[in-house]
Amino acid sequence: MKKRKIPMRKCVACHENKPKKELIRVVKDKGGNIEVDLTGKMNGRGAYICLNEECLMNAKRNQKLKKALDIDIPDEIYDKLKDTILKFSKE
Repeated sequence: MKKRKIPMRKCVACHENKPKKELIRVVKDKGGNIEVDLTGKMNGRGAYICLNEECLMNAKRNQKLKKALDIDIPDEIYDKLKDTILKFSKE
């Protein structure tokens, strides 16, 4: 049986390549709306971040998501990302 290739993506904060399923995707659609994409399938430009608070704080402090998506990131998105990271860390 043929082995499946695991899709790898790079975290915008720490620049580590990790399997796509271990990262959270933030998407900017054509209308300029920013969403947290837990499915990894939404249309639009995506940026990935690790499932740890350290990477999230680094991305917020150095505006890594803003640079990757070329748009201002509202605080609600960072709050949603933090809630998602805390939810995954409890599991």
